[in-house]
Amino acid sequence: MVTPDRNPGILDFQDAVEGPLTYDLVSLLKDCYIQWPQQQIRQWVSEFYAQQDESLRSGLAETDFLRHFELMGVQRHLKAAGIFARLNHRDGKAGYMLDVPRTLSYIVELEARYEELGFLVRLINERCLPALAAQS
Repeated sequence: MVTPDRNPGILDFQDAVEGPLTYDLVSLLKDCYIQWPQQQIRQWVSEFYAQQDESLRSGLAETDFLRHFELMGVQRHLKAAGIFARLNHRDGKAGYMLDVPRTLSYIVELEARYEELGFLVRLINERCLPALAAQS
C-alpha cells in the first residue's frame, strides 16, 4: 500500500482466504484500533464501489453495496470483539479489552438504519458496554 510516509505500507495477510468483497474493505475502513469519521468512510466505500467492474455495479446498486458493507461489518466486529475477549481470558492480554467499546460502537451506530439489529444493539448497550465499563 502506498502511504504518505514510510513507503511501502505493509498489509498482513495472515488469515488470507477468499471471501465476500466487502470483508477486507470493512477491515480497513472500520478498524478496531482507529476510527475514521463516518462521512469519510462512506466516501471511501462509494469510491471503492465506483471502481468495481460494471458487471458488479449493474447487478448491485450502490445503496445495496453499502448495506452489504455495513452488515459484513457487524459480523466482522462481533468476531473481533470475541477474539479480544479470548486474548484477555486465555492469554492474559487485557490491553485488547480497551478496543472492544470502539469495535462494538460500529454496530451500535447502525441501529437507526437497520431495524433488524435492534436486539443486538440493545444487548450491547445494556449488557456488554456496562460490563466493560465496570471492569475499567
